[in-house]
Amino acid sequence: MTEDTTGRWRGWRAAAEDALYGPEGFYRGPEGPAGHFRTSVHASALFAGAVARLLCRVDEALDRPAALGFVDLAAGRGELVTGVLAALPAEVAARVRAYGVEIADPPVGLDPRVEWLAEPPKGVTGLLFANEWLDNVPVEVAEVDAAGVPRLVLVREDGTERLGEPLSGAEAAWLTRWWPQAPEEGLRAEIGLPRDTAWASAVATVDRGLAIAVDYAHTRDTRPPFGTLTGFREGRETAPVPDGSCDITAHVALDACAEAGVGAMAANTAGALPGARLLTQRAALRALGVTGARPPLTLASTDPAAYVRALAGAGEAAELTATGGLGDFGWLVRPVGIPDPLQEP
Repeated sequence: MTEDTTGRWRGWRAAAEDALYGPEGFYRGPEGPAGHFRTSVHASALFAGAVARLLCRVDEALDRPAALGFVDLAAGRGELVTGVLAALPAEVAARVRAYGVEIADPPVGLDPRVEWLAEPPKGVTGLLFANEWLDNVPVEVAEVDAAGVPRLVLVREDGTERLGEPLSGAEAAWLTRWWPQAPEEGLRAEIGLPRDTAWASAVATVDRGLAIAVDYAHTRDTRPPFGTLTGFREGRETAPVPDGSCDITAHVALDACAEAGVGAMAANTAGALPGARLLTQRAALRALGVTGARPPLTLASTDPAAYVRALAGAGEAAELTATGGLGDFGWLVRPVGIPDPLQEP
């Protein structure tokens, strides 16, 4: 961080933007996100395999186009897009145009089939997949004061906070619509408006196909009373300090994003096909064949090596779908001009 920001009071959105994405920001570090926290992508290759199967379903719904797009939004160091390409059938992989979207430079040794971009490409026919992206889109934080008025929370680079002006305009309207609060001192909320806008912009880059966001999430009837803003450093949760030394994240109001994404595509797909829907990662992965079921014991005697492999896979699948863990993540599914490929026929 530059020296002149150290003592400056500003909203969490501006402070986190610099801390995460500025010239010396957290996400520009050489170790990448995997050096500080473990996502579903890092937990098991089963996740990339499931996304590859989803891409194949999108391919079928699109009648197997000559160029099938796969956009890995918030690609980290390219782990997901690399895994998806490796898991695809050869015939599908030959038609895929793969993109990794990330502010950091491309990783050394990136698959040459992957085009590395700072922004999502436009006019995609295929699948846009954003895994743990929206939780790192910086937002303002509001806190109710002693008079019951929600005010903007201001922060300095060392993490010290104070209350600023009362919320107004679009931010106040968003809070009323999506995170209504009692007039009780100390209640907090994250104002998800920038995430709604970011998701709508991402969906708008898909001409036909599917857009999916996967993230820590809550909905209007389950908002946490004191918000979820936190930090992560080297695998441990820590206080959110906007100095570039840690990740700064907050759970996502995916229901608000869903409505914004539908609105973004209304002109192109009005009344045509299903709109957005929310489901858990557990349900989504089970629909894609990741169940966590243990292999039959009979396999241990007929093919011990296969049994050990299947048992390891079952353990990884269980982690990806676990209640109270990764399985509780929200999947925001937005078909664009095709039926929902995760919907049961």
